[in-house]
Amino acid sequence: MRRTLAALLLLALAVTPAAPAQAETALPSAGPGSATVVPVQVTGSPAKRFNVIVMGDGYTESQLPAFAADVDRHLNVMWSIEPFKSYRNYINVYRLDIVSAESGIDCDPDLGSPRRDTPLNMGFWGGCNPASVQRLVTMSNSAANTYANLVTGTSSANRQILALGNSGTYGGAGGAYATATGSNAMSALISPHELGHSLGGLQDEYDYYQRGVPGGAYSGAEPSSPHHTLLTEAQMAEQRRKWWRWLGEESESGGPIGRYEGGLYYSTGVWRPSRHSMMKTLGYYFDQVSREIMVRRISAKTDLVQSSTPAGAPVGADRVLWVEPMHPVSHALTVTWSLDGAELPATGVALDLRTLGLSPGTHTVQAVVADPTGFVRDPAIKAALSRTVSWTVDTALSTPPDGVEPGIVASTPTERPVGGTDVVYVETTHPARSVPRVTWTLDGTPVGDGGPALDLEPLALKPGTHTLTATAGGQSRTWTVDATAPATAYELSAPLVRSGDTYVYNGPVEMRLTGADEHPGYVVSESRVDGDGWFNYFGWPTSSELPWRFTETGTTIDHLVFGRLPRGRHVIDYRSIDAAGNAGAEKSFTVTTIAPPPACTRTVTGAHTGPLTVASGVTCLNGAQVKGPVTVRRGASLIVSGGSVTGAVTATGAADVQVLNARITGALSVHGTTGSLVLAGMELRGAATLTGNADPILTGTTINGALSCAGNTPAPVDLGVPNRLTGAGQCAAIQAAADAKRAASEPYEAVINSAAPEKGTDDHLHD
Repeated sequence: MRRTLAALLLLALAVTPAAPAQAETALPSAGPGSATVVPVQVTGSPAKRFNVIVMGDGYTESQLPAFAADVDRHLNVMWSIEPFKSYRNYINVYRLDIVSAESGIDCDPDLGSPRRDTPLNMGFWGGCNPASVQRLVTMSNSAANTYANLVTGTSSANRQILALGNSGTYGGAGGAYATATGSNAMSALISPHELGHSLGGLQDEYDYYQRGVPGGAYSGAEPSSPHHTLLTEAQMAEQRRKWWRWLGEESESGGPIGRYEGGLYYSTGVWRPSRHSMMKTLGYYFDQVSREIMVRRISAKTDLVQSSTPAGAPVGADRVLWVEPMHPVSHALTVTWSLDGAELPATGVALDLRTLGLSPGTHTVQAVVADPTGFVRDPAIKAALSRTVSWTVDTALSTPPDGVEPGIVASTPTERPVGGTDVVYVETTHPARSVPRVTWTLDGTPVGDGGPALDLEPLALKPGTHTLTATAGGQSRTWTVDATAPATAYELSAPLVRSGDTYVYNGPVEMRLTGADEHPGYVVSESRVDGDGWFNYFGWPTSSELPWRFTETGTTIDHLVFGRLPRGRHVIDYRSIDAAGNAGAEKSFTVTTIAPPPACTRTVTGAHTGPLTVASGVTCLNGAQVKGPVTVRRGASLIVSGGSVTGAVTATGAADVQVLNARITGALSVHGTTGSLVLAGMELRGAATLTGNADPILTGTTINGALSCAGNTPAPVDLGVPNRLTGAGQCAAIQAAADAKRAASEPYEAVINSAAPEKGTDDHLHD
């Protein structure tokens, strides 16, 4: 399908963090243009891995630590996303520290901005081309390839280049190679999206050709893309085509897998599997359909059987056969052994033929290595995630001593902490006449069954840092196990009222998430709204330092809408994922948004003495101190924000009456409002009568006097923030709710609206 400029604007390619295996390599020259290869994660020979090379441009020598931090963020975001999270051991990652003569990249952010002297010649506007667009960041592909060749053992066939430009402006490009800016709020989210293209062969699910321009109607044949279709759900199920196996499943990116119109840059006439997967909206996960394809593509970049007993010539029946499978982080591959077509009870990576009592002659032994992942349902993909090794065993042959001693030759990287639920492995030597036993100890206590892999999840480790050691033949490997989940703190802008983790707002809601962990590495925070998909918290699109901003209509930035939150009650879950892959416990808070007050036509501030009559329009008392009665006539509106009224407040047939975080000393009588009646965070020192009003809200309010409610439509509600009152009639229900909450010892507080943020400890919305 066509690849448009819109697609090229959301690109990048990256991968992940932590480990060793290759010494740092540098160009012989020093100063600008010199480069150092830093192994970030090396899990095996480059010839048997998918190699990601992340190189920087526009970083001076003194800025290389900033480049390393940018890479850490990009990679840790990648590791928080499946299937990269589970298959991180299939990938080698190398960082190329390239010294730039000048800081920054060309034409950032405008065509009139300076050109920079940088080794990769990166620049916005497609390399400062007036016919291009700002967000398209290109580079010299030949220079990038020259630098990538510094990583020994990699080639264009087994590597992917990601170049990060030293800029905080949003931008990137993709194709054979990928670019992204290093420090923009959203740049780390470009990487997995672009890998969906370059590694997974996935198509864009955008419903526009370019931002701000609707894509129109698709009129072609059934798309070849596995995640786009013209078929209905019934047709997919009947014909067993496309994503029929996943229909109805709750999507990893939010909502059920089904049929959602728009994709391939068209607004109508073509459908995608989920509401907003990563290929539709940056920040969400791959949905199950795309994730299944990505599992196959990642696996295809490696060999599921890394090595084995040589299978070319017959072997004797007096030896051990072995296979060395790949090692996902989340689970172990299965090995099934068979003899002359009959499955054996043997498990594990080695089979001692001497235990089989073979009859004289030749026999066939097979080992089938398979990936049992639940990410795959398609039988064709399952078959692709399986390898078979066969040997001819001749009982007439004798195996000579090979002199191989038990020992450890490779393992899960030891330079970074492993997660508390990881599968940790060692690869041992393979003597012909014995199966090396691996002794595992956790904090000095033996664990495991002597095999070469240990699944930490069933051990249910206590939170904290542990030491894991594997020993075979006198050789040992030791890991730090990070079994402590990261903590997440949230901050919200000041609400109208609050009770514990329940908040009420009548305007924008600003939210900041901060993840923290006891071990080094970038912590990825996430949130979701009303059970929708988990969404990466990156700050605000224009700056990672700004909080996320929710509004009823959202905020349009570069033709995309961010932070749209419909009016009403919403549950926001939040959590963080640390550099070891540990996910923190899901916690939540509740936000209820109501309509903002009407615009003021008259504003009163400061002191006012004497009666005050609101005859028409909208009178706002903003922090005023009124000494005298207040009367609101039919059709007029009164908004009291802060301050105080000493005197009775009476409203009959008013349009709107709202008393927000203010104090009234006197009686309150409101009858027959046609718009809104909101009493939020107020204190009334007197009796109150509320009758015949539309949609009344009493939330976080204290009434030190009798309260009578009747004929309101519907009955008054407290929005989850209890009141302190003695209510009769319709208000008895909200009084009972408040009493129940206090009896349950739940916290209560009425929060006065101010500039101070509200904090919660151990957020986002989408396009």
